Amino acid sequence: MSMDFNFFMNDVVRQARQEITASGYTELTTSEEVEQALSQKGTTLVMVNSVCGCAGGIARPAAAHALHYDKRPDHLVTVFAGQDKEATEKARSYFTGYPASSPSFALLKDGKICTMIERHEIEGHDPMEVVNKLQHAFEKNCEEI
Repeated sequence: MSMDFNFFMNDVVRQARQEITASGYTELTTSEEVEQALSQKGTTLVMVNSVCGCAGGIARPAAAHALHYDKRPDHLVTVFAGQDKEATEKARSYFTGYPASSPSFALLKDGKICTMIERHEIEGHDPMEVVNKLQHAFEKNCEEI
């Protein structure tokens, strides 16, 4: 039974990873990759991915659809909470003043946190509400593409 569960979970994780990378986000799996990505000039949206069924099922589509906007971040990256622990921990070290939350979104500018959309702002909400929150953050912090 546990072997079947592991196969199931591996498939769920693989699908969650593919869904976000297919949307144009670069997956970061090591602390070095996170440090390099988050120290870039410009705006960076970090999607903290999660296997959480309900919140993850809202966050991943919102992450894709929010990009259809006149202003958007220069860089799109993702870390996977519970899977790539070192990378996630390093990314969270940039989210000063915010508790660990997954799934979530962090918008950084020149390596400094601008805003965060935490799990409680995702879970139980309509995906379009999350898209609107992301686009509002883009409007305030990003340049037109």
